[in-house]
Amino acid sequence: MLILVINPGSVSTKLALFSGQELLHEDNVRHDAGGWNELPLLDQLPLRQKGIEDFLVRAQVSVHQLAAIAARGGVLKPLSGGTYRVNDQMAQDLKAGKRAVHASNLGGLLAQMFADRAQCPAFVVDPVSVDEFTPQARITGWADMERQSLFHALNSRAVARKASAALGKPYHQARLVVVHLGSGISVSAHERGRVVDVNNANDEGPFSPERAGSLPARAVLEAVNESGASLLRTLTSSAGLFAYLGTKDAQAVEERIAQGDQKARLVYRAMAHQICKEVGAMVAVLDGDIDAIVLTGAMAHSELLTHDILQQVGFLALVLRYPGEDELEALASGALRVLMGEEEAKNYE
Repeated sequence: MLILVINPGSVSTKLALFSGQELLHEDNVRHDAGGWNELPLLDQLPLRQKGIEDFLVRAQVSVHQLAAIAARGGVLKPLSGGTYRVNDQMAQDLKAGKRAVHASNLGGLLAQMFADRAQCPAFVVDPVSVDEFTPQARITGWADMERQSLFHALNSRAVARKASAALGKPYHQARLVVVHLGSGISVSAHERGRVVDVNNANDEGPFSPERAGSLPARAVLEAVNESGASLLRTLTSSAGLFAYLGTKDAQAVEERIAQGDQKARLVYRAMAHQICKEVGAMVAVLDGDIDAIVLTGAMAHSELLTHDILQQVGFLALVLRYPGEDELEALASGALRVLMGEEEAKNYE
């Protein structure tokens, strides 16, 4: 059961071949040659397609040997979690980029291209637009605006399944708070297989290495005298640790702390403090009845950050740690569950 996995990023395409759950080949094909960043998103498709073809040649695998193709889901309409078949409607929405123009939108399009050749199914798994909010979680306090569910759904749900298995429970019976610690930070409440609440990692919750997180509304309105588009870029790419310390590299911050930099220690502890506040909020969403708090993402490798988090929330529940984010494995697993009949593929309508 050979599964081709495709995960497009801004300047690279991560690729892998799995035989069932066993990783056979993996590569990260770079595309940052001259002028790449100026190419419109859809114009990147031929070059990424060539990168996948070359990868299959290096792996000595014919496209006709593939049982399925699994790709990172783009910024689609709000939908429930799971594995979705790529169909023409999904492809149309990914091309249109109605919610956002993002490199991940190319995943489903590339999967469909190769699946058409291989005569096999193409899937996307737990895209960032997974939305399983309860009605009360959507309310903001301003009737013209709803909260949106945009978060690290693929990795958060994958580690939630791992944590559930470690606890001896099926995912659909577990109650978990999952903390994804990356360039953006999302803290999600998983109630028996559904993510019923989560901070939108772009504009809510804790600040992160590059994002501002939740801010006082009055102060933001006063700052809008700076053009709105410029302010948005600042808040989502030049805020957080970077704004205070001039770096987005958490490891570099920890090196400064080790050398006695008190400002770095204060800002780092403040980030952990805000993460813990969000964890507490999601524990409350689940009525305080949780099986575990799960830490994941690149910064979950940090002993200092995870120690600070554990100190504040360790009394609430067992804390499990799954550092990093193995999106390739998560994508292959989503396709495999469908191929093995453990889960039914959903239709995108």
